[in-house]
Amino acid sequence: METLNTTLLIIGGGPGGYVAGIKAGQLGVATILVEGAQPGGTCLNIGCIPSKALIHAADEFCKARSYAAETSPLGITSSDPRIDLDRTVAWKDGIVKKLTGGVGALLKKNGVKLVDGWATILDGKTVEVTPQGASEPTVRIRCEHMLLASGSVPVELPFMPFGGPVISSTEALSPDGIPERLVVVGAGYIGLELGTAYRKLGAQVTVVEAADRILPAYDADLVKPVAASLARLGVELRLATSVLGMDDEDGLKRVRVRDASGVESLLEADRVLVAVGRKPRTTGWGLENLMLDMDGRALKIDNQCRTSMRNVWAIGDLAGEPMLAHRAMAQGEMVAEIVSGKRRHFAPGAIPAVCFTDPEIVVVGMSPLEADKAGIEIITANFPFSANGRAMTIESTDGFVRVVARKSDHRIVGWQAVGGAVSELAAGFTQSIELGAQLEDIAGTIHAHPTLGEAVQEAAMRALGHALHI
Repeated sequence: METLNTTLLIIGGGPGGYVAGIKAGQLGVATILVEGAQPGGTCLNIGCIPSKALIHAADEFCKARSYAAETSPLGITSSDPRIDLDRTVAWKDGIVKKLTGGVGALLKKNGVKLVDGWATILDGKTVEVTPQGASEPTVRIRCEHMLLASGSVPVELPFMPFGGPVISSTEALSPDGIPERLVVVGAGYIGLELGTAYRKLGAQVTVVEAADRILPAYDADLVKPVAASLARLGVELRLATSVLGMDDEDGLKRVRVRDASGVESLLEADRVLVAVGRKPRTTGWGLENLMLDMDGRALKIDNQCRTSMRNVWAIGDLAGEPMLAHRAMAQGEMVAEIVSGKRRHFAPGAIPAVCFTDPEIVVVGMSPLEADKAGIEIITANFPFSANGRAMTIESTDGFVRVVARKSDHRIVGWQAVGGAVSELAAGFTQSIELGAQLEDIAGTIHAHPTLGEAVQEAAMRALGHALHI
C-alpha cells in the first residue's frame, strides 16, 4: 500500500472541499484532496448546476409552446415545438463536464494532489483510500490537519425507498423521458424547482406537502407569486397531506396519501420524486471512529469550523444548516487560511438563499418577522415589479423587493425579493448588509435604468417615505 504524507487532507471535492484545496495551494500549504466521484460534488454534478440547466431548458420549451398556441402578447408565433430530451441532457452534461474539468485543472495548477477514491477514516491523522470499483484500499494518507467536507445526501422515506419509479433529485436531473404523471413528495425548493421544470416539459405534476402551504421555510408574502404561477401552469397541490407509501396493485403505480381530515386516496404516478430534504453524509466512511461531538445529525463546529478533535475541521452540509454551496465555499477558504497561519473567524453579516422557482425568491438577512422576534424595531417597505419598467419588458411583473432596516439608525438588516431573475440581485443585497449600509446609502446610489435593480433603490426610498414611481 502506498503511503502519502501531507499538511492538509481534505475529504470531499464539493464546493467547500475544492475551494479549500485551491486556497490552501495558493497559500503554500501541502494539500491532498480525496474524491471518489467527479470534482465539484453534488453542486456541480447532480445539484445546483444541472438543475439550473434543466430549469432553463424547460423555460425555453414552455415559451416555445406558448408561441405555438398563439398566446404570446409579443406577437410571436411558431410551429408545434418539440424537445429532444437526449440532446437536452447532453447539453446539461456538457456544462457539468466543463465545470468539473475546470475544477480539476485549478487544483492541479495550485499544486493540490487529487486522489481518486473513497476515503475511510482510521483516526484523526490517517485515512485509507479505496479506488472506485476496488475492494481494498490502495493508498494510506497521513496528515497534520484533516478537513471533512463529505456533503449531504437526499433524505429517503423508509416506507418509500429509492428505486424503480421512486427517484431522488439525482435521477430527476438525468431523465430518459418525461413521465406522463409525476408525483412530487415535498414542496420545498428542490421539489418545486424540479416539479415546475417537469410540468413545463409536459408532465402532469402533483405536489404533496405535509405542511399547509408550499415553501414552508419562506414567509407567506414571498410564496404567493410562486403559488399563483403553479396554478397558472396547472400544477396540482395537495397540501396538509401525508404520504403513506406506494400502492402498485393491479400493476398500476399509485401513491397512497392522507389529507388533514384523515381521508385516504390514491394518486396515479408514472414516477415519484421524493424531495423531503437532505441530511449530512455521516456514515459509510469511518467518521464514527473519531467520536466527534454532534449537533443533531450534523457535526458540531465552532466559528472557525473546528470540531471537538484538535486539527479536525468540518465544513458545508456536514456541519448542518444552512446547506448552501456558497456557505461551504466561504468556510473552506477560511479553514485553508487558518491552517496556513492566518487569523480568521466565520462571522458573515448575511448568507443569501435563493429559490429558483418561477418566479425566483431571494432572502438575505432578517425578515420583518425575524427582526420582530429579535426585538429589533424596524421600518420596512416593498416596491412591486408591476411598477418597474424592466420587469414589464421581460414579462415578469409579479413580485416585489422588500427592505428591512432598523428604525433607530436606518441600518439595513434584511432584503427579500420575489420575481423573475431576482437571483441576480442577491450579491447587492448581501454586500449592503456586510458593509453596514443605511437606507440613505441605497436610496442615494444611482441605479441603472431600466433594470430590476431600480426596485431595490425604490424600496429604500419608499422606506424613507419618498419613493418616486409609486
